Amino acid sequence: MSDSDPGSGRDPDDPDADPNATLEFEFRPFSLDLASPLETSNETIETREGFLVRLADENGAVGYGEATPLPGWTESRDDCRAALERAQDAFSTGGPNEALEAVDRQVAARHAVSLALADLQSSRHATPLYRYLGNGPMVGRVPVNATIGDGSPAETRTAAREASERGYACCKLKVGLRSVEADIERVREARDAVGDEVELRADANEAWTYEEAESALEAFADLGVSLVEQPLPAGALEGHADLRAASNGVDIALDEGLLEHGVDAICEAEAADAVVLKPMALGGVDVARRVAAWVMEVDITPIVTTTIDGVVARTGAVHLAAAIPDVPACGLATAELLAEDLGRDPVLLEKGAAVVPQAKGLGVEGVWEE
Repeated sequence: MSDSDPGSGRDPDDPDADPNATLEFEFRPFSLDLASPLETSNETIETREGFLVRLADENGAVGYGEATPLPGWTESRDDCRAALERAQDAFSTGGPNEALEAVDRQVAARHAVSLALADLQSSRHATPLYRYLGNGPMVGRVPVNATIGDGSPAETRTAAREASERGYACCKLKVGLRSVEADIERVREARDAVGDEVELRADANEAWTYEEAESALEAFADLGVSLVEQPLPAGALEGHADLRAASNGVDIALDEGLLEHGVDAICEAEAADAVVLKPMALGGVDVARRVAAWVMEVDITPIVTTTIDGVVARTGAVHLAAAIPDVPACGLATAELLAEDLGRDPVLLEKGAAVVPQAKGLGVEGVWEE
């Protein structure tokens, strides 16, 4: 990403409440079982392993961060640990700026350090993290989408209907693992199940050729699909631009493509209507907030999602979404993918929305048991 990203809000690496305070930096590993194995393009994931970071100052203020590396999106677990060790050394000899510089380009490690700093700082300011990030008004709820897995047409219909009955106004279908014709039928079943009032999106995860994507988008337009994420491989920037120009009202969102190309190249190619912001992959909620402000200036919609994280990072993503004005439905309803968690989840999911914690900082408690 470019160093010239505009944005708003405060920098979490600037301990303005007490610049001379001594910060104690600790981190520890964790491993969380998934509720069921997750198939990705690279491997089958059964656990999410990472590191929990704790920052404390001499006055008793505490901030938490989480680094949960994901293959294909971030550095490896070993590189993440090494980066956190460098950050720990930097805190002992320098301060927050030195610690963030020490993690270098290890994005999951930077996410943890910057989130812990932001949690600490917003706690010092006695304000929720989202207001510290965005300097905006109070936000009670942010819309979230239900994720519909790659089931049969009948299973897709049932899942979409159940999501609608639970109050979700947006459903995102995983597509691309079956034939285009099969996915079109699945989308048709979902549309029949939820009617015209529920937004339907599709996420192809780079699965299609240009011809397959063109065929799918034509059918999806007739079915009222609002958006398709990453229909082509990340490198196919011009292909996405061509699809967007001929999409008949179906928006194109880039996910992997954002990380590969950056905002400038996407804007120059006119390749996307929306971009997907994964704070863990971007290097922190602060970075993601600046990218969100940047893309909104050029009429590109930011959508926040997680990388199947623990409660600390997941709650950070909710605060990030709350710091973005008029944010659309985001991919934040991922707690159910975990069989266990780091602590109590402060975010209530209710009628298709995440209720934003209003306590100071992240609002996460009970994650660092001695």
